[in-house]
Amino acid sequence: MIVEEAMTSNPVTVPINTAATMVRSIFRDVDFRCIPVVEEGHLKGLITRGNILNISATKSNIEARGIMARPKLIFTPEMDLIDAAHNLLNAEEIQAPVVESNNNLTLLGILSVFDILKVLLKEGSKTSSKTLGEIKTENVVTCDYQDHISTLWDKMDEYGFSGLPVLKKNKVIGIVTRKDLIKSGHTRKIPAEKVMKTPPIVGTSMMLVDEAANLMVQEDIGRLPVVKNPIFIKNEPHRAKESELIGIVSRDDVLWSFIN
Repeated sequence: MIVEEAMTSNPVTVPINTAATMVRSIFRDVDFRCIPVVEEGHLKGLITRGNILNISATKSNIEARGIMARPKLIFTPEMDLIDAAHNLLNAEEIQAPVVESNNNLTLLGILSVFDILKVLLKEGSKTSSKTLGEIKTENVVTCDYQDHISTLWDKMDEYGFSGLPVLKKNKVIGIVTRKDLIKSGHTRKIPAEKVMKTPPIVGTSMMLVDEAANLMVQEDIGRLPVVKNPIFIKNEPHRAKESELIGIVSRDDVLWSFIN
């Protein structure tokens, strides 16, 4: 398989002189994880949810060129997909732009961890019966349901995570993501419980990584809290109104299991 078979073609882009507040509005209205910045169709940079978090309505004079970052990676359509997956994970990136060639930066698409997982699952790839208990990260960065958005922003910025489990009395009751924070507006004193997704989708130590991968793709989620003693919602077997957190698994963790 090659990159062209998995990438998202013709992504939404913005010109380099687009107001940053307009870019923020696009993130709030549409479910994008990054927006390429272009000039006459040529890639100039990327703006991610993390880049946009600190842009307020008062910073109306900042343009896209002022907040974009130079991509760590650039792929071409004919590149081997598994090689691209290794490059993404080793660079700790969740997506990278795809251009015509190394000498022609005409933007063709975006390749993300999500795109790669989706194609691997469609092709019938398996992980040899690995479980979440084998790949989970145990020292989980969390937030309390009463923490203000400003605290969540700071934690996400400090640790580089795009989502955090929300706890109440040491039980997982929700998940809050950068997307949720962007959609919440500019009020930094809103508590986490007002913007989090609840009840969260969770997994147990015995859940197969293959099942988790399918769940992440179907629900378009980037992380799965690994829990014990979950109290599941009736007719929604993967959603728990409360549970005890014992770890977390990201899309990156799941993808490593498929390609190693």
